[in-house]
Amino acid sequence: MGSVTQRIDVAVLGGGAAGMMCALEAGRRGRRVVVFDHAEKIGKKILISGGGRCNFTNIHARAENFLSENPHFAKSALARFTPADIIAMIEKHGIRYHEKTLGQLFCDRSAMDVVTMLERECAEVGVRVRVGVRILSVVRDGEFRVETSEGVFRAESVVIATGGLSIPKMGATGFGYGIAEQFGLRIIECRPGLVPLVFSADDRERWCALSGVSTEVVATAGAAKRRGNFREKMLVTHRGLSGPAILQVSSYWRPGEAIELDIAPGASVMAPLLERNARRDSGAATLALRAVLPGRMAERWVALNEPSDWTNHSLAGMERGLHAWRVTPAGTEGYAKAEVTAGGVDTAELDAKTMQSRKVQGLYFIGEVVDVTGWLGGYNFQWAWASGFSAGQVV
Repeated sequence: MGSVTQRIDVAVLGGGAAGMMCALEAGRRGRRVVVFDHAEKIGKKILISGGGRCNFTNIHARAENFLSENPHFAKSALARFTPADIIAMIEKHGIRYHEKTLGQLFCDRSAMDVVTMLERECAEVGVRVRVGVRILSVVRDGEFRVETSEGVFRAESVVIATGGLSIPKMGATGFGYGIAEQFGLRIIECRPGLVPLVFSADDRERWCALSGVSTEVVATAGAAKRRGNFREKMLVTHRGLSGPAILQVSSYWRPGEAIELDIAPGASVMAPLLERNARRDSGAATLALRAVLPGRMAERWVALNEPSDWTNHSLAGMERGLHAWRVTPAGTEGYAKAEVTAGGVDTAELDAKTMQSRKVQGLYFIGEVVDVTGWLGGYNFQWAWASGFSAGQVV
């Protein structure tokens, strides 16, 4: 370990999307900035995002697309740095991109283009990036003393951009939450977000033979203010449910609660069986269901929900069931499969305009470590850019 203490203006802990954005903005203001990351290269999570093509923003991003104890907190940062701003940066670097669905923007070539862009922007303004560095301690005695595996740094400001607990195989840790607690900041309980859900033993027996089957649904989860409702694809897995609709509602779900699935959105499936002289039996019901569901799922649904008689009342019950299938998951696939960590540093502890701690001057929290969790589809990247930019303007 080096014995010489280095003096800098800003220490950014974490070289992901939020940390790099903060660093380059601070560097543009003439600040002496060092980014520290424990990985051997920056942006590891950027590189695996979007199937390796980095879903770098969503053109529709606004505060309503984020889950937080304070639903208004994200508004200020998102207004300061919008999807148009990151698109302008992407275009400045000649990175080609496309819209996939629902406003999601992806790189045409590779997520590496985004990492290279951040590295170049930081280099241009003199930001130093140190990788493979462990942070041993952060203390404050007038200024901040950051002890690392490469020596001691004294800084006016420290920015915590260390991410959350999701995808531990990528090196994710609870380091940022530990720093927050060390300085007396409250943490909203963390949980896996944007994560597949696991069936109970009974539901696994009923449905897991359909592993690989995908269909469009409207999925709903959560209670009162934290209710989420999404119309997207659902995938049956060998352990439970996944696909975009399920990942979306997983951030709103709490253990013990049911999620509700409309597996035939907008359709009146049993209508043909109600026609005069129509055949009313399991074969007719299966045929009607195959018009809106994959064949295997239609067959299984009828087998599990076939009524004892085929009266109008029974058919109406089957129709209701298709639009309100209630499933109580046994749990989630955990942080190993979660795309983000929900919960985190309480937004009540932070200034919404600057991301600075209200208790500790010069201490900032940005990105996933904060209790702001976006929907699937580029929203969490937009929060990273926006929160990093907001802190970078003032550190």
